[in-house]
Amino acid sequence: MTRTHIPGIIAMALIVLASNILVQFLFGNWLTWGAFTYPLAFLVTDVMNRLYGPSAARRVVFAGFIVGVICSLIGTQIQGEFGPLVTLRIALGSGIAFLTAQLLDVSIFDKMRDGAWWRAPLASTLIGASVDTALFFSIAFSASLSFIEPANDVSWAGEMLPMLGVGPVAPLWVSLAVADWMVKIALALLALIPFRLIVLRFREKAAFS
Repeated sequence: MTRTHIPGIIAMALIVLASNILVQFLFGNWLTWGAFTYPLAFLVTDVMNRLYGPSAARRVVFAGFIVGVICSLIGTQIQGEFGPLVTLRIALGSGIAFLTAQLLDVSIFDKMRDGAWWRAPLASTLIGASVDTALFFSIAFSASLSFIEPANDVSWAGEMLPMLGVGPVAPLWVSLAVADWMVKIALALLALIPFRLIVLRFREKAAFS
């Protein structure tokens, strides 16, 4: 690790920490505030990948993963109204989804880095975010995976309701996943602007140094 990697590591750690806190607070019926901060992790990974390469990006990802594990361990020890703030399924789902999706993002970005400037960050984030959502919500809430933590009653997540309140009937956790995915996709598109500005700023600074 070099000093140039430290800002990315700090940014990723802060995003993961903030997301673990904000995920406890609802935003509307289908989202938490954490849904708006967590996708920024993909922006940090992509910027590090563009500026310093895949190895640096992976270091940042592993730093975020470690912070996430620490937050999960702390959360399992804090009792809320309905039990621990972080259950085993949520901890596993969060860790597996984050590590898998972020490393996939790094790999896809690296394979596409020689194309148009926007293709690598857009494709890697769209695919990574989709995998992240699918893994987390299925591991954390799907009834078919209840054997992971039998004592944890997540039957509420299986309540059959119209998707997002208007669509076909589906388990509640599917609506939560779809809403989360839509936010990630929207932010992936918006993140192209700061991605471009940060990269250009860095290159201008490097050219005059």
